Amino acid sequence: MEAAIAAGAAPDTTSILIARDGRLVYERYFGSGGPDVLNDTRSATKSVTALLVGAAVDRKLIEGAQARVYGYFPDRHWAHRDPRKRRFTVQDLLTMSSQWECDDDNAFSAGNEERMYLAEDWTQFALDLPIKGYAPWMKRPEESPHGRAFAYCTAGSFLLGAMLERVSGQPLATFAREVLEAPLGIRESQWQRASEGVGMGGGGTRYRSRDLAKLGQLLLDRGRWNGRQVVSANWIHAMTTVHAQAREDADYGYLLWRFGFDVDGTQRDVWAMSGNGGNYVFAVPSERLVAVITRTRYNQRDMHAQSQRLMTDYILKALP
Repeated sequence: MEAAIAAGAAPDTTSILIARDGRLVYERYFGSGGPDVLNDTRSATKSVTALLVGAAVDRKLIEGAQARVYGYFPDRHWAHRDPRKRRFTVQDLLTMSSQWECDDDNAFSAGNEERMYLAEDWTQFALDLPIKGYAPWMKRPEESPHGRAFAYCTAGSFLLGAMLERVSGQPLATFAREVLEAPLGIRESQWQRASEGVGMGGGGTRYRSRDLAKLGQLLLDRGRWNGRQVVSANWIHAMTTVHAQAREDADYGYLLWRFGFDVDGTQRDVWAMSGNGGNYVFAVPSERLVAVITRTRYNQRDMHAQSQRLMTDYILKALP
C-alpha cells in the first residue's frame, strides 16, 4: 500500500490508521500529515452530527428520530409554507430523504450547498427551501427502496446542528465536547460556524487521525468507550441500519454510508464516514476493523474511488 501511495495511486494522502479488535495496529503519516494535525475531513462531520443527535435523544433533549423538525423553530417564519414541511422528521434529515428541493449533486438545485454558503442566515435558508418535484424519470419515495427518495443535502445536516444548539442551549462545539469528545478523550477539535454564528453540523470539523479512529471504534462497540456508554446502543443500531439507497453501489444509514466492497469474490459490508478530499473512517463490524484515511485531494473527481481502492485492494485484502 505504501508503495502504491508513493507511486501516485492516492495523491495527497496524509494519514492511514488501522485498528483491529480495538487496538491500533498500523499508523503512518504522509506529506503534510502528522499525529497532531487537525484534519479537515469535510462531510465526515455529518456522521459526528448524527452521533450528537443520538446523545441529545439519550438526554431527552430531542423526542426521538420521529420528532418534527420545524417544531424546534417556533420563532421562525419561512417561505413555501407547505403543510408537508411540518411533517418533516429528524429521521428525514438523518437519512437525506426529506422532501426539500435540495441536492448538492445538482448545481441547479435551490438547496445546493454552494447557494447556502452565500446566504447571510443559513438556518433561514434551510427552513425556506421549497418542496421538491419529480420529473418522469425520477423515483418518488413510494417507488424507492426503503420508501425514501435520497438526495444528498448538506443543508439538512446543518439544520440538525442548529437544532442541537437550541435544545442544549450551547454552541454546537461545546455540546460536542461535553457529550462526545471529552468522554472519548478527544482533547482538541475545530468546529466551523455559519454566517449567523450557528455551529456547522454539515462539514468542516477538524480532528486528529487517532481521534477519528475513536469515532469509528465507537460505532463498532455500540456506543461504548472504556466501559462507558457514550451514545446508546439503540441509537448506534439505528445509525448502522440501512434506511435509504443512496446510489446503485451504496446505501445510507443515519448520515453514514454503507458500502458492499467486493474483495476476492467476497462482499464485505462496510460503514463509512465520508468527506470531500477522499477522507474516510471505515468501520467493518464483521472484522472488528476500523480504518482511517485522511487526504486533502479536495474537489477532485477521483478522490473517493482512490481511497476506496486503498481500502479494498490493500487493507481488506490483508485480512486472513
